[in-house]
Amino acid sequence: MSARPQPTGRERHLGREEVIVSKTDLQGKITYANHHFMHISGFTQQELLGMPHSMIRHPDMPRAVFKLLWETLQAGQEVFAYVVNLCKDGDHYWVLAHVTPSFDAAGKVVGYHSNRRAPDPEALGRARELYATLLAEERRHPDRRAGLSASWALLQRALRDRGLEYDELLFTVIGVGDEAA
Repeated sequence: MSARPQPTGRERHLGREEVIVSKTDLQGKITYANHHFMHISGFTQQELLGMPHSMIRHPDMPRAVFKLLWETLQAGQEVFAYVVNLCKDGDHYWVLAHVTPSFDAAGKVVGYHSNRRAPDPEALGRARELYATLLAEERRHPDRRAGLSASWALLQRALRDRGLEYDELLFTVIGVGDEAA
């Protein structure tokens, strides 16, 4: 994929019974993509395999959420997250992702496995609010590193103040940015 497409603002929807499955190596390069992944994203298997999974990252997805995702996975734990992905033609789609480390027989992490389903509309509304707040914080800073740091701090404060894990936060909180003012 040469250049990332410009977002069109058009949303695609995953069917309630469809499950997107992908696997990656330790660096996040795609090693497997099922039919549902290819269908909704518009990419062929040849275009996906060997490419970084981040190739479908939508620019409206806060980097702080990916930081949390990678830190959780690298600690050998599973993570649930709402994610907006970018299709080959610039359309987008939302999913509830369940990402887990894949282990070999010796217990060593050898890659990652992700199952993604259609999101619950009510919970997705809360996720969109949270993500808009985090993204606004990231974009408020001219330096990307400072933006990520500030967004990460906002997310960590929201989790700490509520005594929740990230996945619990998405199902229980509306208006995360209220304390940040």
